[in-house]
Amino acid sequence: MVGLGLRRDIAEEILESRTLTPDFLEFAPENWMGMGGAWKRVMEQAVEKYPITCHGLSLSLGSPEELDWEFIRELKDFLDENQVKIFSEHLSYTKSRNAHLYDLLPIPFRSDAADHVVERIRKVQDYLERPLAIENVSYYTPVAAEMSEIEFVNQIVERADCRMLLDVNNVYVNAFNHQYDAKEFISQLPLHRVEYIHMAGHEQVEPDLIIDTHGQPIIDPVYELFDWTIGQMDPVPVLLERDYNFEDTDQIQSELVQIKGIMKKHWKVEHESA
Repeated sequence: MVGLGLRRDIAEEILESRTLTPDFLEFAPENWMGMGGAWKRVMEQAVEKYPITCHGLSLSLGSPEELDWEFIRELKDFLDENQVKIFSEHLSYTKSRNAHLYDLLPIPFRSDAADHVVERIRKVQDYLERPLAIENVSYYTPVAAEMSEIEFVNQIVERADCRMLLDVNNVYVNAFNHQYDAKEFISQLPLHRVEYIHMAGHEQVEPDLIIDTHGQPIIDPVYELFDWTIGQMDPVPVLLERDYNFEDTDQIQSELVQIKGIMKKHWKVEHESA
C-alpha cells in the first residue's frame, strides 16, 4: 500500500479520485482534532473511504517538561474514533518551557536523554493502549553527543519496546550532511520493528548541505536507497510525504506509481493493513 498525507490543498482532489489515487491516508492529528463544519465532513469522508495512519507533530518526546496529558487524552479519543491503526511521532522535541518552537529539534545523543525519552514513550504507549512508531529525524548538527545516531536510535527503540517509522529520505539527508554510509546505517536498524516507511523530497542548498523539505520531487538516489532498503525487510505500508507544492498533481501521482513499482519488485503481496 502506498499512501499520501491528507492536506487541505489536495483533499478534494483525493476524495474525488481525480488524479491522485493513494491506497491510504495519513493525518497530522493536530491539524484535524477538534475540527468542525466543512473540514470535519472532509475528514469523515476520508476515514470512510481510506485506511488511516496518524503522524504526530507536537508530542515533543525530548522536551524536559512533563508530557501534555490533556493533549494526549484528546489524541487518544481522536485515534480511537477514527480507527487509526498506526500512530507515529518524531524522535525530537518541539517545545521548551511550554513554548511551541514549530520545528523538529534534535535530541542530544546522550544516555540521560535516552533514559528520558524511553520513559516518555512507555508512558504514552501505556496510555494510548497502542504501540508508538518513532521516526528517525533529519538534523543538521549533533548536540553534545556521547554516542552515534544509530546507537541512540537503537537504544531507544529496543528499551522502549516501540515500533519504528523509517524515513528513507531522512537517512539519505543525514548520511549526506554528516558523511556516513546510508545503507550501513539502515542495515544496523531493527528493521523487524518498522511499522511503515516515509519517502520524501529534499533540496540541496549548498554543495555540502541538504535540507529536508517535503516539497520537492524524490531524487533517483533516494529511490535507489528505498529499493535497497525494502529488499532487506518484510512488507509494510509506504507513505509519500508532500507538505506543499501541490500544483502538479500528475507529478505527485507519478511518484506514488514509482514507489509502488519498486515495492512490487520485492514484495509479491502488498501490505494490506495500514
